[in-house]
Amino acid sequence: MGRPGQSAESAPSGQQKKLPTQFVNFVFFKVDSAWRRLDREEQEEGKREFAAVVKEYQEKGVMVHSYSMVGIRSDADFMLWRIAKNVEQFQEMMTRLLHTGLGKYLEITYSYLSFTKRSMYVDKMDPEHQNPRVYIIPGMKKYLFVYPFIKTRDWYQLSYPTRQGMMDEHIQVGSKYPSVKLNTTYSFGIDDHEFVVAFETDEVTDFSLLVQELRETEASRYTLRDVPMFTCIHHSDVMNALNTL
Repeated sequence: MGRPGQSAESAPSGQQKKLPTQFVNFVFFKVDSAWRRLDREEQEEGKREFAAVVKEYQEKGVMVHSYSMVGIRSDADFMLWRIAKNVEQFQEMMTRLLHTGLGKYLEITYSYLSFTKRSMYVDKMDPEHQNPRVYIIPGMKKYLFVYPFIKTRDWYQLSYPTRQGMMDEHIQVGSKYPSVKLNTTYSFGIDDHEFVVAFETDEVTDFSLLVQELRETEASRYTLRDVPMFTCIHHSDVMNALNTL
């Protein structure tokens, strides 16, 4: 499904560096309309409290990237893409966030849990790109497209060579869109879906064309569900994302 960009954490050629598992969470928030009726001073204080918690956990080593969907979706206003060394950090941080002045007016409309691991499929055009997929460094592009998906059970009944052949076609299509970076994470047994994919790019139309072409591949027949799909705009600082509310 496309080739992810190279990570700064990659080991030199021929040296396999063991990297820790990353736990990943995409959490989407909807702001209660009552919050917008508060006076400006109270709104600003609530946002500052929320941003302070985010920055505190960033200093503790949790990667947190902020995205806004105001004016794009009706069921989510902003999203935090979080990457941590364990799932407990997600829970601790969320408890703190929901007790801020802003947090009291937030509803979590979607939350996806996953983790990173090496893909079982080989990219024959560039086998070395498999290693960076184990460790992702997000937030480098203007737009992020996120969706969970599930394969049909028939997919898993196919032989490995048959699936690899279909993935060869899938990867070849992805290689035609180098401006789109793929981050694949896995959710087997820990959430309702099997994968969460996050595509980063500076060009919305490039991603749309990629998805349209992937629909025509053989592997697409074995997708059971791949919605909801989220279009998110990146903000380098969480306060900037909150200022869109």
